[in-house]
Order: sequence, then C-alpha cells, then structure tokens
Amino acid sequence: MTTPPVVSIAYHSGYGHTAVIAEAVRAGAADTGATVHLIKVDEMDDAEWELLDGSDAIIFGSPTYMGTASGAFHQFAEETSKRWFTKAWHDKLAAGFTNSGSKSGDKLHTLQFFQTLASQHAMIWVPLGLAPGWNSTEGSENDLNRLGFFSGAAAQTNSDEGPEGVHKADIATAEHLGHRVAETARALTAGRVAVAA
Repeated sequence: MTTPPVVSIAYHSGYGHTAVIAEAVRAGAADTGATVHLIKVDEMDDAEWELLDGSDAIIFGSPTYMGTASGAFHQFAEETSKRWFTKAWHDKLAAGFTNSGSKSGDKLHTLQFFQTLASQHAMIWVPLGLAPGWNSTEGSENDLNRLGFFSGAAAQTNSDEGPEGVHKADIATAEHLGHRVAETARALTAGRVAVAA
C-alpha cells in the first residue's frame, strides 16, 4: 500500500471568496485520503515553504484582479525563483483555481499565468477534467463547470456579495478539482514506486 499523497493549496484571497474555493479544493483532495495543507501565500513562513517543497502536488489559487492573479500571488510567484534555481518543484503536479465578479472576467489569463509558473518549475499540469456545463437548453447554472473552463476551476461571485455568495456549483467544481489532483498524485506516486522497485 502506498503512502497517501501530499497536496498543498497555495492561495491568496482578498475578500474571502477565493478562500471558500480553496476550502472546497481542500475538501475534495482530503476526501481521497490525501494529506492536505492550506497555505496563504501572503502569510508564509519557512515551515510553509518546506511544506510546499515536500508536496506531491501544489494547487495555485488567486482571485482575478484586473485580468490576472492578485499582487500578493504575483509576489509569491516571484519568491518561488529560489525553488526554480534548485529544481525543488521539478515533476510535482500542479493545478489552479480562480474567482472573479464577472462570468468571464479574464479568468483564463489567471489560469494561464498559473500554468506558465508551473511550466517554469517543470511541473506537470492537471486540468479540470470536466466537460463544460450550462451550455444547452437542458443545462443549468447548477451544473459542474458551469462557466466552461478546461484549464482549472473558475468561479464567479457577484461583486456585491460576501463569501457566503460563492455559487454552490463553483464550490462543487472546486471539490472536483481537489479530488482529481489528489487521485492523479496517488497514481503518479504509486507508479514511481513501482518503477523504482
């Protein structure tokens, strides 16, 4: 029996909405038996950097502000350059999620920013793995992946609502992402053990 994978969620939340999504990602990953760490990138200490270094998968999360990840997340991304020099995150799994007030809101750019960051670290990107929802007369806003993103989990919360306004379908979509990443990490780590045997 293999050791449960370790999944870390490195995220920033400006007003609490993205924290709700991060918690849903955590719940989905934990449901598989994975060890999961929630790490706020604007409050990190050395121990949390070490948690990321020891993870099998890192899931990036940020609100989308002005068409990209938040300033706090960009600061974190720049600080990962120390890991780039040592190749500390080579071949770890990576994934991402974001939230904004608009249904599009240029969230794709934020997810692509995460993908580029992961690629620079030679990480392996795990996409959402869901067909788009809410794109036919038989669909509804309660469908998983209701906003139709493929790269990662995308959520929309009305700008005049607090964290309690995060849509239930977006929470369920984020749970799916966490579950998918953890299961992929389990398969990858088991495969590496088998190859090394």
